[in-house]
Amino acid sequence: MINWYDADGHLSEDMVADFRQTLLTWYDESGRTHLPWRIDKEPYHIWVSEIMLQQTQVETVIPYYERFLAELPRVQDLAEADEEVLLKLWSGLGYYSRIRNMQKAAQQVMADFDGQFPTTSQDLQTLAGIGPYTAAAIASISFNEVVPALDGNMFRVFARLLKIEADIAQPKSRKIFYDIILPIVDPERPGDFNQAVMDLGTSLMSVKTETLSDSPFARFNLSYQEGIELNFPVKSKKVKQVQKFYAAIISEKNGSLAYIQRPKTGLLANFWTYPLVEFDSWDAIYDGVSEHFEAAKQLNITPVTHIFTHQKWQVMLVQVGNEDASWTYLSDVAYEALPQTTLQLKLQAALKENL
Repeated sequence: MINWYDADGHLSEDMVADFRQTLLTWYDESGRTHLPWRIDKEPYHIWVSEIMLQQTQVETVIPYYERFLAELPRVQDLAEADEEVLLKLWSGLGYYSRIRNMQKAAQQVMADFDGQFPTTSQDLQTLAGIGPYTAAAIASISFNEVVPALDGNMFRVFARLLKIEADIAQPKSRKIFYDIILPIVDPERPGDFNQAVMDLGTSLMSVKTETLSDSPFARFNLSYQEGIELNFPVKSKKVKQVQKFYAAIISEKNGSLAYIQRPKTGLLANFWTYPLVEFDSWDAIYDGVSEHFEAAKQLNITPVTHIFTHQKWQVMLVQVGNEDASWTYLSDVAYEALPQTTLQLKLQAALKENL
């Protein structure tokens, strides 16, 4: 059994050098070097990809990334873009606060850094919406700063490799992992090191994957050697999602449907959706819509479920016969010109399938 530590309890330099070489050789041969944001080290490109990849699968991001850069090829273009253009480009990715923060950060780059991205992870974190992970990713890939990009993949990989028992759900654990991993990051190729760990964490060492005996990383994996790999990383349970119940109102007038613009703050801020009325429970929707609206009729459509980070929305489509002064009636053509949320797209699809 190989041990990461020497007799004095320090990381073995030979072990670290061996791991770096093994990891980077594997990355060069098997990593996802074909991804469009890995073609160059332009910080704007790296930043756009990292923000898009938050909460979104790689294959989903690729076309969005390519469209985004075709429309806004420079950070200056993003800084100066109309919000409607930004939301249209982001439509379907969700978590729209990301794109709003990106524009704020782009404006900071132009105003405070003369149009050039900061070159250190510390300075990058002064930009809106850029946290420790994204800052480390940009700094290591674009500017060769030797810094670990700590995300879920890196937590999992190194928790298993070194049997780190710190609870990754606790904020204080980030420093524990940071201090352990920092001297392992390859000083010559820190960006490739971080990307290699990410690829490793999504393939040979994914959430439910156990290391095979012929894996090049088996000999480095202390938890595998002891048969306890899936016990790592240690993570306390999440807070349960809050359930929300809504009726989506379908009101037609002269061939147009009713819409509302959401408030400027909160979930789905500024987007146009069918009018959404919140109820306390699922049963309350059944019992209450007729009390709120004239000629209310529940459509024979399976309710739509939409998941946010801390909320789960269940939405029932309800057709009504009256109007409300707060509603705006828009034709399909007029509405399609507006940026749309993923929830609204789900509701439209459900309605269309059952007309």
